[in-house]
Amino acid sequence: MIRTIVLLLLFFASSAQAATVLITGASRGIGLEFTKRYAEQGWDVIATARSPADDELLQALASAHENIRIETLDVTDHDGIDALADKLRGTAIDVLINNAGISGGRNTQEFGAIDYSVFDPVMNINVLGPLKVTEAFLDHVAASEQKKIINISSSEGRLSQVRGSRQPFYRASKSALNMVMRNVSIHPTVKEAGIIIGILAPGFVATDFTAGLPKQMMITVETSVSRSMAMIEKYDLEMSGRYYANTGEEMTW
Repeated sequence: MIRTIVLLLLFFASSAQAATVLITGASRGIGLEFTKRYAEQGWDVIATARSPADDELLQALASAHENIRIETLDVTDHDGIDALADKLRGTAIDVLINNAGISGGRNTQEFGAIDYSVFDPVMNINVLGPLKVTEAFLDHVAASEQKKIINISSSEGRLSQVRGSRQPFYRASKSALNMVMRNVSIHPTVKEAGIIIGILAPGFVATDFTAGLPKQMMITVETSVSRSMAMIEKYDLEMSGRYYANTGEEMTW
């Protein structure tokens, strides 16, 4: 009898499917750390980047973890997004993390000397990219158990917290991302499928994204991702479409 129970437990353990996460912008910063941490926890990780063949850190991470699958994805290439979604058809994605983003640079956004050519790339990558990825992979997420789409926003998108004048394009893109994803969260197709839309601020993180800024108030990539993963696990349907810091505080806009 005991032997039968043990064999049944082993059978169910071996047949259980690992959860799957897809991460955009997985080649650096918090995207790379998300990839590392989810892989270490036994998830199947689909790590995407614009030119992954050139990303040595991501390649090394994948070599060390057989549960990391690298795919090429440029979030401004809508045909490419559709092609990857078609390639992954039949793959249930428990957590989709829209992480890819750019700041547009600080010197290009100084009022009085603005480089207006920067605006479209910032909005295309930070707003339209996550929206298109969400549309393309909605069925993959709907087919999963956890059904979560997490969008990495920023406290810089909060109108209520604007003090100094800086990076208007980047700030506008994060405010737009918040509004876009709030809209997505209440769309009937999304609600009926039980999909959770998360809007998450990762904190002021020391990465190449924030290079040159004072580090006294920054947190490490490891701290940011630890807190963010805890919040991703906590996100439920009641929290869908709402904007949170990764410390758990609901953010005012």
